[in-house]
Amino acid sequence: MDLSIVIPLYNEGESINELNSSINSILNKSDIKFELIYVDDGSTDNSWKNLLEISKNQSNIYAYRFLKNYGKSMALSAGFNKSNGKVVVTMDADLQDDPNEILPLYKMIFDGDNDIVSGWKKKRYDSIIFKNIPSKLFNWAARKASGIRLNDFNCGIKAYKSSVVKQIELTDGMHRYIPVLAKNCGFNNITEKVVKHHPRKYGKTKYGIDRFLKGFLDLITLSFIQRFGKRPMHFFGLFGTLILLVGFVFSVYLGIDKLFINKSGRLITERPEFFISLATMIIGLQFFLAGFLGEIILRTRKRKNNYIIKEEISKN
Repeated sequence: MDLSIVIPLYNEGESINELNSSINSILNKSDIKFELIYVDDGSTDNSWKNLLEISKNQSNIYAYRFLKNYGKSMALSAGFNKSNGKVVVTMDADLQDDPNEILPLYKMIFDGDNDIVSGWKKKRYDSIIFKNIPSKLFNWAARKASGIRLNDFNCGIKAYKSSVVKQIELTDGMHRYIPVLAKNCGFNNITEKVVKHHPRKYGKTKYGIDRFLKGFLDLITLSFIQRFGKRPMHFFGLFGTLILLVGFVFSVYLGIDKLFINKSGRLITERPEFFISLATMIIGLQFFLAGFLGEIILRTRKRKNNYIIKEEISKN
């Protein structure tokens, strides 16, 4: 299989037929062997019914229907797990991503030395206040935090080497940071391509402005994981040790002062240094234990899918 096209969707029944026809009309003219993988993220409209209909006359369609809405990250994760192509292209199902971009993106991976080619919606047809401006701020923060020079981290249309999507592990909300996750795994050849963006033709967007707040919070989490995810003791243990050391120094000072210098002075428990020593030692111990428990969890956890597939369309 040369190419897998992974399309997550949620309540996009009006656009599926048109999208599927457009992709096929473009790719059938090439000699590329491709498969279409639709992941229905718990749609409540006629999305699944339409997928059943179009799959009757097309043998290279695979579709998976989630038990409920798990989010785009889980839909992409399922699509990645099921993909068989040497190159994997992702795109949204709302017709805002242009299917004509699939072949150029595919060639940039297949013929080049790129691990990821990310789309850049340089000219957007979204709300300036609620999408464009927050998106620019979000992408600026993501560039600064990750060191990856991309202008549009959240663009739905991207192309990957198969080895990339098989290696990364997606958790909820992390689809925005797939390039960062890939970089952490050692895939450093990441570039971008300006892609066409179309106005929404059917329905309305499934995302509100709150997604950017969630995106910034996810960015903080990812930055921490990027530095200490594999060795949490390096963060918690270091801070815990430093704070414990502060408490230990205060306790030694109090002991020496009471035993040898100011024997008839106030009781140790009446001095503020005692409470500083007690508090820092307790906090330091908690930090140290958090790092220790993090190491244990990291080494004993078992990877599992965070989604349940209710139905599937498969030709295998």
